[in-house]
Amino acid sequence: MKKKWLSMLLAAMLVFCLAACGNEAEDPGTEEQDQEQAEEEVLEDTLVVYSTHSEEMLEAICSAFTEATGVETEYINLRGELADRVRSEKENPQADIMFGGDTATYMQLKSEDCFDVAEPEWGEALSDAYKDSEGYWFGTIKTPVMMFYNSELLSAEDAPADWSDLTGSEYQNLIVTRDSLSSSMRSAICGLIYSISEQEGEEAAWEYLQQLDANTKNYYNSGSMMYQAVGLGEAAISVAVLSDIVANRDNNGMPLEIIDAASGSVILTDCIAKIKNAPHPNAAEAFLEFAGSAEIQAMVANDFNRTPTLDEALADSPEWMQSEYRAMELDWAVISENQSDWLERWETDIIDSGKTISS
Repeated sequence: MKKKWLSMLLAAMLVFCLAACGNEAEDPGTEEQDQEQAEEEVLEDTLVVYSTHSEEMLEAICSAFTEATGVETEYINLRGELADRVRSEKENPQADIMFGGDTATYMQLKSEDCFDVAEPEWGEALSDAYKDSEGYWFGTIKTPVMMFYNSELLSAEDAPADWSDLTGSEYQNLIVTRDSLSSSMRSAICGLIYSISEQEGEEAAWEYLQQLDANTKNYYNSGSMMYQAVGLGEAAISVAVLSDIVANRDNNGMPLEIIDAASGSVILTDCIAKIKNAPHPNAAEAFLEFAGSAEIQAMVANDFNRTPTLDEALADSPEWMQSEYRAMELDWAVISENQSDWLERWETDIIDSGKTISS
């Protein structure tokens, strides 16, 4: 695959050179313009990626990119601090690519003029649901955030069937979740606020979250600690991204059952974008083209359990990714406009800090 990418890049350079020669023959007066364009196409020798993805996945993608292009790639995993870092460096960008994070976050940063337009070839095959209509960001991974339970502690009949059930008195102290550092948990909370607000009004959404906090036993800043709590029977119910639930069920032997919520689950789209005024713009464009391609999406699916957004890649992905789950109807534009205020209120007014457990 890496050799294929190198061949493709070399072929693209050859096409560019032939096109430049053809233009020169037709109009000798454009020689200076052709030279300037050729200089613009040359890849810089360095690239910096800010991301929320795992070190292992970043290492695999960035190493493949470096081997294919010769561009030395530095990646920095910023977890829940990704958007704030990009925002704070807007006037003096230190990175070229933002890789990972949900649609609402990308919409917000686009509105703050933090991204440049890009035109990856694979973007043409991408569903409109997974990309910005103006080309500022593109989705590479779709991630359902779902409820699940320990089947040795709860039967299917006793388990919650929908998000609304989680506030029932029968589930008091049976729930554990990630804390506000988790991007998936933050997105799930915003999705629930939006959904409940649309049906019952915003105050009903905050009442729901207050009741959910009352039933929550602990919040963890570590996914492994949260799964350990569920696996050891300290709590029966939790919320996480589907890929992690499947991995802990299939690879770690945990007795976990996935809940296909009646009102749907929050489906996140992990995105990628080129940072505006990136210090290495040509390398950034090449990385965006590389990282979202069907070949790399399929590699990520098979090696790291992340569901592709491209149908071509999905066809070469693990069988469990073919399953369809109900999706919550959400307007990510509205969520993007409100998520900062919603999350601040959730963190300061709702979460009982005494229940937070740090690694």
